[in-house]
Amino acid sequence: MWRDLLPIGRSQATNGYRRYAWTPADADCRAWFRAQAETRGLAYEEDRNGNQWAWLGDPTAGDAVVTGSHLDSVPDGGAFDGPLGVVSSFAALDELRSRGARPAKPLAVVNFGDEEGARFGLACVGSRLAAGQLSAEQAHALRDGDGVSLAQAMERAGYDPEAIGPDPERLARIGAFVELHIEQGRALADGPHPVGVASAIWPHGRWRFDFHGEANHAGTTRLEDRRDPMLTYANTVLAARKKARLVGALATFGKVGVEPNGVNAIASLVRGWLDSRAPDEETLAAVVGEIERAAVERGLRDGVEVKVTRESFTPVVEFAHGLRDELAGLLGGAPVLPTGAGHDAGILSASVPTAMLFVRNPTGVSHSPAETAAEDDCLAGVTALADVLEGLACR
Repeated sequence: MWRDLLPIGRSQATNGYRRYAWTPADADCRAWFRAQAETRGLAYEEDRNGNQWAWLGDPTAGDAVVTGSHLDSVPDGGAFDGPLGVVSSFAALDELRSRGARPAKPLAVVNFGDEEGARFGLACVGSRLAAGQLSAEQAHALRDGDGVSLAQAMERAGYDPEAIGPDPERLARIGAFVELHIEQGRALADGPHPVGVASAIWPHGRWRFDFHGEANHAGTTRLEDRRDPMLTYANTVLAARKKARLVGALATFGKVGVEPNGVNAIASLVRGWLDSRAPDEETLAAVVGEIERAAVERGLRDGVEVKVTRESFTPVVEFAHGLRDELAGLLGGAPVLPTGAGHDAGILSASVPTAMLFVRNPTGVSHSPAETAAEDDCLAGVTALADVLEGLACR
């Protein structure tokens, strides 16, 4: 499975992955998922939001145990973030069958669409739509960098954008959702356990900072006559690092756009996107507020207008304590650890009992081609997931 999936959407220039929603690479990933389902004799279906499902047992019976993750990537992302969970889910079903396990509940593997939000700027679109946390109108308004709407992209890929929306009946049939994921950090790296259990997801969000200045000639405009938004943006990036460090939060400007984007031109507009995360919502609100204040204050000095727009926000997610503790028990006391990364499991947690397993990442690197996990640890993850599914669905 891993060998078949590995080349899809891979950039020869960077060795990273560019599996963006509703693109040819995404279509190839979807075809791979369907082939894996059909090879195993699983009932395959796509829901109204384009999420893919592979069922062992009756999908309508209720109290189903579902596992899976996503197959899309961030720009030049790694091979494991998302796909490890989907590949491991199919492998765990294979393991259950080899054990002769007899599920008393329906089992399913799911591939949620557009989890990373790399193309349209909003993470977890497929699961947000299903859970009613994103309306069809809001989804239709999403645009990529070329101005293509989500609706247009879905239609070009052969899907009906008019059908998208909440899917409460489907979610009501799920008794538990367990997502396996590579750890995005090093909490497990130096310990004896290859697999851990998630306790919670930090609250996090994305904010767009627009710095409006005045375009002018780089070679003829005196420094004191400039209204250069690049200066305000650069100062804000530094302020974000300082403000986050002081309160134990995280703040990252990882994407920027410049107009007119000329080497010999002072910019008229710099647009930067802030990703910020913190242990609690109060700290997150405080650090973003401090970053915005620093931007506005510097903008006054530079003659630059600053506008901040919150584009997404996910509150703190406490995974179902009973399910979390059951998983830790099934895995013989696996370590329980929090994460700062968002996941489909976090979105679904408001509607369905959810839990997560993390597979050890020796470097802690993620969202990069350097992302990796040892084969033995990946196999340990499959065994752990099979143990969990057997405990939840076969007893």
